[in-house]
Amino acid sequence: MELKRVVVTGLGAISPIGNSASELWKNAIAGVSGAAPITHFDASQFKTRFACEVKNFDPTLYFDRKEVRKLDLYAQYAIAAAKEAIENSGVNLETLDKDNVGVIFAAGIGGIRTFEEEIGYYYSNKDNGPKFNPFFIPKMISDIAAGQISITYGFRGPNYSTASACASSTNALIDAFNYIRLGQANMILAGGAEAAITPGGVGGFNALTALSTRNDDPQHASRPFSKSRDGFVIGEGAGCIILEEMEHAIARDANILCEIVGGGLSADAYHLTATHPDGLGAKLVMERALKDAGMKPEEIDYINVHGTSTPVGDPSEAKAIKEVFGEHAYKLNISSTKSMTGHLLGAAGAVEGILTVLAVMNDIVPPTINFTEGDEDPEIDYRLNFTFNKAQERKVNAALSNTFGFGGHNASIIVKKFKH
Repeated sequence: MELKRVVVTGLGAISPIGNSASELWKNAIAGVSGAAPITHFDASQFKTRFACEVKNFDPTLYFDRKEVRKLDLYAQYAIAAAKEAIENSGVNLETLDKDNVGVIFAAGIGGIRTFEEEIGYYYSNKDNGPKFNPFFIPKMISDIAAGQISITYGFRGPNYSTASACASSTNALIDAFNYIRLGQANMILAGGAEAAITPGGVGGFNALTALSTRNDDPQHASRPFSKSRDGFVIGEGAGCIILEEMEHAIARDANILCEIVGGGLSADAYHLTATHPDGLGAKLVMERALKDAGMKPEEIDYINVHGTSTPVGDPSEAKAIKEVFGEHAYKLNISSTKSMTGHLLGAAGAVEGILTVLAVMNDIVPPTINFTEGDEDPEIDYRLNFTFNKAQERKVNAALSNTFGFGGHNASIIVKKFKH
């Protein structure tokens, strides 16, 4: 069968460096760090006492106070990002065929804050018998963001959550891409949300020794591809991208932002939390995305890498890029926007997908911040252009975004400039 073309028509973001897609982009190309001491809870006894929190988020701009109490923070972020994406798309909700509009929204963890609060309250008061909030379960489960967005707008197309740890929202984008090109939906809101800056979230990642402990200098803690990197900086937020069948978008005179042309999935099949040291899964996933897009490696101009600032992950991804792209690897721009946003876990792929779309639209590559001369890692080839410290203007016809998750889950997606 002939596959339909899929375009992007709307963007929405709640992030540590901006509570809209435009603010996210503005601060990303300016090289702004979202890291600061944790305010969500008292982290004074934790090994890591900083994070990339969302700032100045006011849920009452999106919900009345009664509704706020029914939603975990991760779902609040998701709905807020979806609202912006819908407004950005210019779609007329009154005339839209809602039977053919879906929502595929990811979470790596979901309502961990709600879970901790409810279980904590139970164990503190169990002598008085079990008492739980009637909204405990629907606030906690990881699919509820997709369900809530669907209920809010009456979208009756495919509706579910994807879970593949830090690859979750790239998985959501790829699923949406596939449903639309197979003719199963006209439009899908896809993305991811996470709000895991909680005692359990930070404490759990500390126990894995996954987080940076650079407590004296949070803004410079996320330093991908630097020898002195010591782990990722946990972040939170949400990203929503509206994918739409091309003819459907043209018929409603939509502002088409770019085209999604391919996606790839793979597994490392190697380790519970570490990427394969030789980047085997990363190599496979990029090759599969290119094959799905029908593109040659030399047609890619920019890669938004997974680049978490971990000792094992960064060199393995750099190796995989060299394997897949050969000599063209040295002509690419590469950057890790996690150096600014931190690692948004299940929301990472969506927020980085938005930045990748905006790089293609604006012909600007956002930087990898916090690299200093003399901090080179002998395992990394610095002939590669990591776009250190300053955004670079260049023609970006096509770009690839990588996300890799605990469990060895890998997902890559390719976007390019739209031409009818």
